[in-house]
Order: sequence, then C-alpha cells, then structure tokens
Amino acid sequence: MDQTSIQTSDGEAATANTLKYMPGFGNDFETESLPGALPQGQNSPQKCNYGLYAEQLSGSPFTAPRGTNERSWLYRIRPSVRHTSRFSNASYPLWKTAPCLDEHSLPLGQLRWDPIPAPAERLTFLEGVRTITTAGDATTQVGMSAHAYLFNEDMVDDYFFNADGELLIVPQLGAIRVFTEMGIMDVEPLEICLIPRGMMFKILTSGEQTVWRGYICENYGAKFTLPDRGPIGANCLANPRDFKTPVAAFEDKERPCRVHVKWCGKFYVTDIGHSPLDVVAWHGNYAPYKYDLRTFSPVGAISFDHPDPSIFSVLTAPTEDAGTANVDFVIFPPRWLVAEHTFRPPWYHRNIMSEFMGLIHGQYDAKEEGFVPGGMSLHNMMLPHGPDALAFEKASNTELKPVKLEHTMAFMFETRYAQQLTKYAAELEGLQDNYLECWDGLERKFDGTPGIK
Repeated sequence: MDQTSIQTSDGEAATANTLKYMPGFGNDFETESLPGALPQGQNSPQKCNYGLYAEQLSGSPFTAPRGTNERSWLYRIRPSVRHTSRFSNASYPLWKTAPCLDEHSLPLGQLRWDPIPAPAERLTFLEGVRTITTAGDATTQVGMSAHAYLFNEDMVDDYFFNADGELLIVPQLGAIRVFTEMGIMDVEPLEICLIPRGMMFKILTSGEQTVWRGYICENYGAKFTLPDRGPIGANCLANPRDFKTPVAAFEDKERPCRVHVKWCGKFYVTDIGHSPLDVVAWHGNYAPYKYDLRTFSPVGAISFDHPDPSIFSVLTAPTEDAGTANVDFVIFPPRWLVAEHTFRPPWYHRNIMSEFMGLIHGQYDAKEEGFVPGGMSLHNMMLPHGPDALAFEKASNTELKPVKLEHTMAFMFETRYAQQLTKYAAELEGLQDNYLECWDGLERKFDGTPGIK
C-alpha cells in the first residue's frame, strides 16, 4: 500500500475540524474507528472482529489498588511485537537523562535564558529536544527532566516511545499535531498535552510557521494526577471535565518506517515495514490527553496577602511523602488582583523545591524585564528569588484598586529534587549574565526610625 490511510472514529480524514475528544480526567473510555471493532463483554476474544489483535498496555502494576490501577486494551492490526525488529544504537546527544552530572564550569546560582534561536538545519521533534535540567534517577523512576524543543520538520515515517517516563508537552510557538497509538490531538499554545510512558507517537507541524518551539517535562516518577483541593472543595483549579482524550484513530501504512525508543537514558532504533499507529479500537483508562490552560479556574486572596503558589497547580506527580511532589505543573494565568494593604506579586522566598519556569506569552508579573516568551529560568532549592527591583517598586507604590492581570501565561515545573544543569544549558549563548542585576535596585530602606519608608 503506497498511500497512507488515516481513519478516525467518524470515518473521515483526520483534519482539525473533524478531530473529536472524550471529556474527563482518569475516566474509563471506550472508542472505535470501525463499527464493531471493540469487543463487548470481554477483553480478549478467541478471534477479534476485522482480524485484529487484542493487546493490553499497562501503566501500573497489575495489582495496584483500583484507584491507581491503569491499563487499556488495544485492538490493532498487528501486535506490538511486530512493531519492533532488531534494535541498533541511536544518538540524540542533547537529550539527557537523570542522573546527569554534566561537566561545566558554571557555579551555583539563579539563572535565566533568552529563547533558544530557531535552528538553521531541518529537525524533527525528536531531533529538536534540548535538555536544560535533570533531577533524580530515571532508572529508579524518581525525578524529572526539563527540556526545550524546537523543530521544523514532520515525523513522517518516524515514531517514538519513551520507556523512561511520561511527557508533558507545553507548546509556546506554533500548534502541533500529536498522533498517538490511541488517537490524534491538535495542541496549540495555551494548551498542553500528556503522552503516557511507553506510548507510541509521532509529532507533526500544524499551521504556517518557520519553527515550532515549546517545553517538555519528562516525569520519571508517579503519573501526573489532579492535586487535592483541600478546603477549596469540589470545584475550581483544573476541572476534570476540561481534560480531553482523543477518540480512536489509526494509520494504515505499508512502507518502511522507523521506531525510536528511549530506555534508561539510551536511544535505540529499529526498522519496520509499516506504521505502528494501528490501533483500530480501544478501551481503558491509560490514555493520552490534552488540556486548555485557559479553562483553569484560579482562586486567590479576596481580602489580603498573596497565597502560596500551590493554588495554581494544574497537575501533580506525588511521592510517598504526602504533599511533597515529584513534580508539580503550576501556571500563572490571567486573573483579578484585589488584595488590600498587600504586596500583590509573589513574595521573596526560599523553599525546598526547585523551580524551572517558562513563559508562554505576555509578561510575568514578578519580572518587569528580561523574562520573555520562550525564555526560561531556574531557581534551585533554597536559593532566594522573587520580584525584580522594578516590579517591587511598582507593586509597592501602585494604587491598590482591582486590577485585571491579562495577556500572560507563565508556568513552572517544580520538583522536590535538585535540578542539575546540563552542559548544553550552561553554555547556551542566551544565558543572561546580567540576570542577578535585576535585584540590584533593592536598596536598604531601614534607618532605625519607625514609619513607612
């Protein structure tokens, strides 16, 4: 077969206008691209309709408690054992995995980068991943890595799965099409998507751009889930109904293809003669999803003081210590600022978490200059950080009337582990040597006498 056939659940070609999604976080879904492809009443019939093969993909131990047990049954043209052949070594030298103590001469400190420039060469998504920090140890399923990506070429006949962790993708410039085993997602800036550990996918460009750019959190630990709301109650923050899982879609393609694998920090590739994205139907709760950050319902102070930034958590990957995350994904969205007698931006602080930040668009309220869309910053555990001098003076002297913070979206990958800087990040031309100067204007005001200074 020379042509590629992409079949979605409604029998139409997979265009942006025909893509469909199923709402809900952690739901047990069922979906089929062809009528009758999904068995009813059992998981593994002696013979499946259409000559399909039944296969289970498990995202948790078989005996995990019901609330954390994750698996999906896939009904596919070929079983996955036919989607790999003999592996050979592959190399993506800028994609690093923890533990990674790269040799570089940069000392400890608060760091910030300009956006990474567009590549001069042609790069696919897989080739365009650049690791900025690593934390923990992927072989023991602890920690995470923060990456930037930039690419300008489709993964046409190349496919990838990551055995080391799930991938949380945050586009910053240019929409992407994420074609997974279990369906297709179109994801634009101000949306995110998550690809579970071990799931096959490819990423294509969408729209008219010269470069597609964004961020990735590679989570080695427990899966991302919704944080507990505590006293907030049943609503607000990221609501489950706003998470969207794709319906079944498969690619029927019989020509040479390559499957790339990341396993314990190493890369391998194998040649096959067909597309591995051949799941015609599936059911279960181990699935990819996307989420529109604009649907996040923020809560905050309506009287005084800025609350802890944890109120902006979209997703969390928990650890055995309650309330201490392997990774938190936190956003700083548009919102009303109304607190009285209050310094409204985030306060100066030190904490046990290590914070990697990125800016999707607009301006972050605690940094008046230097932190631009596509840029990054790193504030490791116990290193002090907070508003720059300009933001401090502005917030300290402004009239405290209700203000709508608009046209902004920053985010943070926050982890309990130290984020180790890669050699690539330490030597990036866009590393801002003058970042620490943003606090130089914070002069002593104390003179021993009472009163507001």
